[in-house]
Amino acid sequence: MAEKPTDSPPDRLSLDPRSEHYDEALLSRGVGIKFNGQEKTSVLEYSISEGWIRVPAGRSRDRYGQPMTIKLKGQVEPYFEGPPPGEAQEGDASEG
Repeated sequence: MAEKPTDSPPDRLSLDPRSEHYDEALLSRGVGIKFNGQEKTSVLEYSISEGWIRVPAGRSRDRYGQPMTIKLKGQVEPYFEGPPPGEAQEGDASEG
């Protein structure tokens, strides 16, 4: 599975639609996060250059109903879980 170097997730991405780092098109492809070598599934926001992820802190909520979060620092490795839209995967049958 050789990925193109240009096909990499952005430096910073958020799941919160109110954030300026929210991008629905990228999130629809599925973005996975490896943090310090371990797969993390509960990441709400990440920054590669600053080396942190933001995850929910248990079930606690703030006064607006949003999850309380904590920032963890370490090595962040995002990756796309699916191919870009319109690009066929290897082994897919083509029409014709």
